[in-house]
Amino acid sequence: MAKLTKDEFISALKEMTILEVKELVDAMKEEFGVDPSAVAVAAPVAGATEDAGSSTKTVVLKSAGGNKIAVIKIIKEITGLGLVEAKGLADNGGNIKENVPADEAKAIADQLTEAGAEVELA
Repeated sequence: MAKLTKDEFISALKEMTILEVKELVDAMKEEFGVDPSAVAVAAPVAGATEDAGSSTKTVVLKSAGGNKIAVIKIIKEITGLGLVEAKGLADNGGNIKENVPADEAKAIADQLTEAGAEVELA
């Protein structure tokens, strides 16, 4: 198989449905043992966390759990994202809010956990 250029890969992604992209991300997780969405944000977050000290946290959604609709509503409320973007976060996980005070991060995590989500503070 010929090697794809970055532009060819991006072109192929543009033609995929959201479900196909999610399946691709899942396959990459399985094949390489790394979450590609986490890699893109891990480096900047790590540097920012060192500068800001341990008093700030990043709220990371691992799984929306069984009550995804409630989790989507909370994500919309917390982030100000639209419905599609909030649903994307609920479906795929990722950073909900970055570099927030530890107490605020804990409150957000508690709110999402109450709704059934699996959350991590980084």
